Amino acid sequence: MSKQRRAADSERTSVELFAGGGGLAMAVEHAGFRPLLMNEFAKRACETLAANCATPIDEGQEPAIPGRGERPPLIVGDVRKVDFEYLRNRVDVLAGGPPCQPFSLGGVAKGDEDDRNGFPHMFRAIREMRPKAVICENVRGLLRPSFKPYFDYIKRELSLPFEERAEGSDWRDHDEILRHMGDSARVATDESYDVEHFAVNAADYGVPQIRNRVIAIAFRRDLGVDMGRFKELVRPRYSDLSLYEDMHSGAYWDRHPEVPKAVRKRVMERIPAPQATLQDSEEDRLLPWRTLRDALKGIGEGQKPLPDVPPELLDRKEHNLGGFADHIGWPDARIYAGHTPNELDKPAKTVKAGVHGVPGGESVMLLDNGTHRYMTVRETARVMTFPDDWQLAGPRGEKMRQLGNAVPVLLGETFARAVATVLEEAQPKK
Repeated sequence: MSKQRRAADSERTSVELFAGGGGLAMAVEHAGFRPLLMNEFAKRACETLAANCATPIDEGQEPAIPGRGERPPLIVGDVRKVDFEYLRNRVDVLAGGPPCQPFSLGGVAKGDEDDRNGFPHMFRAIREMRPKAVICENVRGLLRPSFKPYFDYIKRELSLPFEERAEGSDWRDHDEILRHMGDSARVATDESYDVEHFAVNAADYGVPQIRNRVIAIAFRRDLGVDMGRFKELVRPRYSDLSLYEDMHSGAYWDRHPEVPKAVRKRVMERIPAPQATLQDSEEDRLLPWRTLRDALKGIGEGQKPLPDVPPELLDRKEHNLGGFADHIGWPDARIYAGHTPNELDKPAKTVKAGVHGVPGGESVMLLDNGTHRYMTVRETARVMTFPDDWQLAGPRGEKMRQLGNAVPVLLGETFARAVATVLEEAQPKK
């Protein structure tokens, strides 16, 4: 979903809620789905979407269904006020990452009682649109033991979204109703969904970042989707062991001949010793994890290398380094206990929306010469597998916040392409 719209002629359609800075929406369109509608509340994120891919309309304004090649409408405002009925039976995929603060380790962890919980709004959208599939990304905190009963409830509600929770009722009472309904054969197949969740590390999908998330997938039961086939399609294709193999064989260093010998020696001292057979065969061999150094050099994505930011340009000013937007040096980076830097020859640490009150506050990078500096917005976007022409709106802190809240494009694209494949292969139930 860039200036060259990659999926303008697609017959498959999508809707994106909680669109944020556009990572998952971009991934879904790359997978061949034509977007019909987006919704987002945050001002700067809406400006980003408007700059790249959507046409803003005011809350309450009736959106038109875009034609092929046209930008989808972006409803700017509260998802609770959006009417989705006009899209009934028009949507193949509903995608979104409901606000995760209720479940993240960094949030207040109130779960269901937190007003920021976006899942109820996803379920209403499903009831009104009846999409064929749903892609929902969220933080790994949903899988914590203390949240397991509630996460199981979320999956049951996603499976039976037409059984609404009574206003003001406790989720546990609703969960009991859903449990009984799940054992009943009387539920219509076009009003129920098969649901699976996947605990993923984005690095296992070609993203140069350690990012642990949970992705829930739902398919309407009347479609006859083969969930086993889907699971095979989203199997991880990248491995830390393959990266270590490449380092031991020298293949990794051949890709980076500029790395000083002292740095190479330090890296090699900390990785696992070579083994006779790390993987069964060359045919079964997974691809090596992509490192931060790979991302900055453009390896794996076919991008131009990003130039380094010299110390004298850590001045908060745009110097048009290499012609890249948002590649601006920021001064005063610090490292200390609990705030360690990213290392170039590993996948980056998780990009966060806010750390110590600073958006992107952990995005510090250790350089080959032993010094360190903040990563630029463009370097951080590379770590999130955003294309270099994707424009981010707002001051630096807001750009970093959008990236920290986003779904890495390559991760989302793997799941969206798998959805497209199994929908195409599905055998509808009679």
